[in-house]
Amino acid sequence: MKEIVLDTETTGLSVQEGHKIVEIGCIELNDLVPTTNIFHCYLNPQRKVSKDALEVHGYTDEFLSNKKKFYEIVDEFLEFIKDKKLIIHNADFDLAHLNNELQLIGKKKIEKVNVIDTLDIARDKFPGLSISLDALCKRYRIDNSKREKHNALVDCELLTKVYINLIDQKEPTLNFQKKTEENLIKDKNILKNYSKKIVEPNIEELELHKKYLKNSLKKNFFN
Repeated sequence: MKEIVLDTETTGLSVQEGHKIVEIGCIELNDLVPTTNIFHCYLNPQRKVSKDALEVHGYTDEFLSNKKKFYEIVDEFLEFIKDKKLIIHNADFDLAHLNNELQLIGKKKIEKVNVIDTLDIARDKFPGLSISLDALCKRYRIDNSKREKHNALVDCELLTKVYINLIDQKEPTLNFQKKTEENLIKDKNILKNYSKKIVEPNIEELELHKKYLKNSLKKNFFN
C-alpha cells in the first residue's frame, strides 16, 4: 500500500490573513517503507513572510523571490499524491493552506477523508501529554538533532518514523523487498543441486567398511 507523508511551511498561520505556502515536502511510503520517490519544492508566495514564520523556518523573502509559484507546480504535485493516503501531522493546518491555494486557481480541494492525521492518533494514544512532532520524536527516541529550523522534507522524514511507531509497527531499518525471480531461481537450484549431491567412498574407506562388517558378524550370537 502506498502512502504519502506530507508537510508544508507557510508565510504565517492564518489563511484568512492571506498567508501562503512557501515549501512542500512529500515522501512516498510503500508498505511503510520509504521509496526513492519524493516531491519537494520551495515556492514564491508573492507576499512577505511574517516575522514569526521566519523564526520557524528561516526562509527569507529574498530566498523565495525567484522560486516557482504554486500554479506552476500544482499539476506535478497533484499527480504525485494521486490515489494515495496522505499522512500529515496537524492536517487541518496543512489542508487549509493547500486547499486555499487550490481554490485560488480553480482546482479541486483535497478531502480530509483521504488523510491520516498523526496528531489525532497521538492525542488518542497519549491523552493530556505533549504531542508535537518534537515531543513524539523524544518519546520514541528518534534523532531530530538536524531539525534546527522547520524544513518540510526533514519533517517528513521524522514524521515517517513517528507514524510507524504510532501505529505500533516495527520501524523498518532496511528496505526488505520480495526476492526477485532471479534470486528465487538461484535458491531453487541450490536446493536442487544439494539434494542430488552424492559422495562416493574411496578404496580405503570401502576396505575399512568391509572389515567392520566382518568383525560385526563374528559377534552375532545366532551364528
